[in-house]
Amino acid sequence: MTQVSHQQWGQEVGLGCVDLWVLQSALVRVEVLTLGAIIRSVCSRGRDGRMEDVVLGYDDLEGYVSDKRYLGAVVGRVANRIALGRFVVEGEEYRLDVNNGPNALHGGLRGFNKAIWLATAVEGGVQLSLTSPDGDQGYPGEVQVSVSYTLQGETLTAEYQARSTKTTPINLTNHAYFNLTGQGAADVYDHQVCITAQSYLPLDDSSIPSASVSEWKSTSRAEYEPEFKTCNQLCALELKGEIRRVDGTPFDLRKPVLIGPRLKEVPGPGFDHNFCLSSPGDPWTERHAARVCHPASGRVLEVSTSQPGIQFYTANFLDGSMTGKGGARYGKHSSFCLETQNWPDAVNQASFPDCLLRPGEDYQHVTRFTFTTV
Repeated sequence: MTQVSHQQWGQEVGLGCVDLWVLQSALVRVEVLTLGAIIRSVCSRGRDGRMEDVVLGYDDLEGYVSDKRYLGAVVGRVANRIALGRFVVEGEEYRLDVNNGPNALHGGLRGFNKAIWLATAVEGGVQLSLTSPDGDQGYPGEVQVSVSYTLQGETLTAEYQARSTKTTPINLTNHAYFNLTGQGAADVYDHQVCITAQSYLPLDDSSIPSASVSEWKSTSRAEYEPEFKTCNQLCALELKGEIRRVDGTPFDLRKPVLIGPRLKEVPGPGFDHNFCLSSPGDPWTERHAARVCHPASGRVLEVSTSQPGIQFYTANFLDGSMTGKGGARYGKHSSFCLETQNWPDAVNQASFPDCLLRPGEDYQHVTRFTFTTV
C-alpha cells in the first residue's frame, strides 16, 4: 500500500507556489515537486537495511529555480539535442534558441523543467499536467502533456502522455541523477552498469549523432545562416546518422562493467551517449533497458521502458560548484543518468525513430525504476 501526501514546499516571485508530493511504500520513499515535475529524492534500502537518498538535488526551492543541470526534472518539449536548433516539419522551418554550443538542448532556454505543473492525486501517486502553448520555445502547436508518477512496492513508474494541435517533435524524459551509495558521495566509479543495447550512436564534437551537423560545415548559427536559407535546401540536408554496433568498443555494456575503469576507455569526458534499445519501426513494447549495481551497499537500480533509446550520462559537466542537499558538492562523475527517450536529433534524421506527434495522435510512453538489493 502506497501512502500519498502533499504540502506547500516554497514560493517564488513570478513563479508561484511549489508543492512537494511524497509517495511512501514499505520499501521506497519518493519526493516529487510540481516545479518541473522534479523527482527530488528517492530513498531506498541497502543490504544493511539503512535508507539512503540516491537522487541528487537541492535543499530549497531556490536551488531548483537557479539550477542549470536539470536535476531530477522532466525535460521537454524535446529532450536531448537538436542540431543547430532548427528543423523542418511539413515544409515549414522552425528555429529554436540554442543553449548548448550550436545546438538546442532539452526544450530550450525555458523548457518544461522550469514550469509549474498542475498536480492531481491518483492511485499510488500523483499526475502532473502542463499546457505548452503554440510557439513555446519555438515549437509548433499547443501541447497538453502529463506525467504520472506511481509507486508500487519497490518500483517507481513514470507514464508520459501528450496531444498536440499541430505536428510537432516531442521527446520526454526524466533527468534524475543517481548515486546508489547515496547522494553526496564523491563518484560512481565503484558502480557496475549493464545496458541491453546492441548499438549506440557515435557523436560529433557538438554531441550530435555523427554525419549530421558536421555535414553542414558550420559550428555556429552565425556562420551557418548565409549558406542555406530555404526549407527545400534544409530538407535536402537530412542525413542518415550512423548507428554503430557496440561489439569491440567501450560502449559494449551488455555484461556488467565497473564504471570507473570503463570511463578511462571512453573518448571525451565520459558517457553521454544514446544506446539503441530498438530499431526504427519496431512495435511499441516495454523492454528491459539497464541495470546498475553498487556492490558495497547492495543497492540495485533496474530500468525498463517503451522508449527506443536510453541516454547514459555520467555527470561529466558537474564541476563541484553546485551545493546540493546537506551541503554536498556535486562534482564530475558524482552520479549517473539513465534518460529513457527517443534518439537525439531524430527530427533531423529520417532514419531514426519517428519523433513527430500529429494532431489526433496520442504520445504515450512508460519508464519503470525498480530499487532492490543483492
